[in-house]
This record gives sequence, structure tokens and C-alpha cells, in this order.
Amino acid sequence: MSEHDINFDDYAQADIAKKVEAAGVKKANLSFWCLVLSSILAGGFIAIGGIFFTLATYDSTLPNGLTRVIGGLVFCVGLILVIVAGAELFTGNNLIVMGFISRVVTFKQLIRNWGIVYIGNFIGSLAVVYLFYYTNIWKMGDFAYGAKAVAIAASKVNLTFAEGLTRGILCNALVCLAVWMCFGARQIISKIAAIIFPITAFVALSFEHSIANMSFIPLGLTLKNNPNVIEALAKTSPGLNLANLTIYGMFGNLFSVTLGNIIGGALLIGAVYWVITILPQKRKKQE
Repeated sequence: MSEHDINFDDYAQADIAKKVEAAGVKKANLSFWCLVLSSILAGGFIAIGGIFFTLATYDSTLPNGLTRVIGGLVFCVGLILVIVAGAELFTGNNLIVMGFISRVVTFKQLIRNWGIVYIGNFIGSLAVVYLFYYTNIWKMGDFAYGAKAVAIAASKVNLTFAEGLTRGILCNALVCLAVWMCFGARQIISKIAAIIFPITAFVALSFEHSIANMSFIPLGLTLKNNPNVIEALAKTSPGLNLANLTIYGMFGNLFSVTLGNIIGGALLIGAVYWVITILPQKRKKQE
């Protein structure tokens, strides 16, 4: 095949595993500032997806299920930007565990990457929330947009630990499956197609994504004391419990959801696919 030929064949499962492992090694060796800047971008990208989700759902008169599917579709822009443009996202980086199991990534490198990227994602998320607040777009629909943002945040902090944990597990299993399939695609359009269905599914099913919550909840916290937003909220979500919509409530949600995300991404997908794809290759080499 010449360099001008285009190969439309997707990568085989074993090749995907090698690519994921190699990417994990590369991510584990990124410089501090490269990780920081790339993770800030990723947090911002996911926050934009969350803002887009709120726009698509805040005044919908469609059935709730269909509304959430539409919201999930537009939320996909966040991961599309992360994958196609390139950025470091904590939930997707849970797949670095494959390199750790293969002993080509050390535990110190794994924790360093996760820690820096997690904090960087938080910074990027907060930065977009801060900028978005001053756009005044949240006043849209006689403050109905702002009311929706507060309602979303309240629904997240009102989850029990078990709810946040299990929804986090299921969410990142789908996110890491989307990332896994992207490694199997050669073309950008194929990568986008691989992202759409798993991400739409987790959003529509109300699963919990720790990095998305880093913008959903702070935006709700920012708007919950605005009298116009509260007035609009009384019309759209009467009786909504805002008592847990606090900084403490936010970190409680992030703790359970982050733990769930690690279990779903690193263990259910990363470790399981290592056993399925890489372990047999290693055993074959030893024979």
C-alpha cells in the first residue's frame, strides 16, 4: 500500500489494546506543564458539553426520555473535542491502568497522571463556569435556563453515596468503551461515531461523570441564590430540595462518583480488556 492509499479498515481488538497501552505509557511520561494545560482544556471541553446539554433540555416540551436523549447527543461535543482536538481527561485516562498491569507504567506515574489531570480538569471546568456566568446566557427564557442549571446540580448532590458510586461505575464504563473504540478507528468521522452512542447512553440514563459534575454543580452553586432564578425554579421544579447544594455536598458527590468512575473505567474496562487482549499475547510469547 502506498502512502497515498487510504485504509478504511478499523484496528483489530488486539491492535487496539497495544495502542491503548502505548498511549498510556506516553501519557504517563508527559511533562508536568503539558499535563496541566491539556487537562485544563479537557475540563473546559466537558464543561461546554454540559452547558450545551442544559441549553438543549431546559425548555423542552418533549417527553422526558426523548429530551434526555437529545441532551446526551449534544453533550457528546465534550468528548469529541477531547479526543479529536487532543486533551487529557481523567475518566478516559483510567485506561492507563492497562500499562500499569503490564508493568510499563509505574504506580507513581499512574497516580501522578490521575492526580494532575483530575485537578487540571477541575480548574478548566471552573474557568468555563466563571466565563459562562458573565455571558448572562443563564438568564435565557426568563431565567429558566438558570433554574434548570440549579435543578441539575441539586439532583446530583441529593444522590446517596451508593447512587453516586453505581452511576459513576456505569458512566465511566461507557466513557472508556467510547475511548477504546476511538483507538480502533482510523478516521475522525469514525472516532466521532464511536463516541456518540456510549456517551448519549450514559447522559440519557442519568449516570454520573465526575468531570462533568465539576461544572454542573458549581454552576448551580453560583446561581442558587439569585432571586430571579429561584422564582423560575419555583415554577419549573416546585419543592426541589436545595439544602444539600453546598460546597460540602459537591465534594460528597465528587467523592462517590470519582470512586465509581475509577472502578468502571480502570477495573471493568481497563483491567478486563487487559485480561482479554494483552494477557493471551504475553502467554503466547512465553510459550
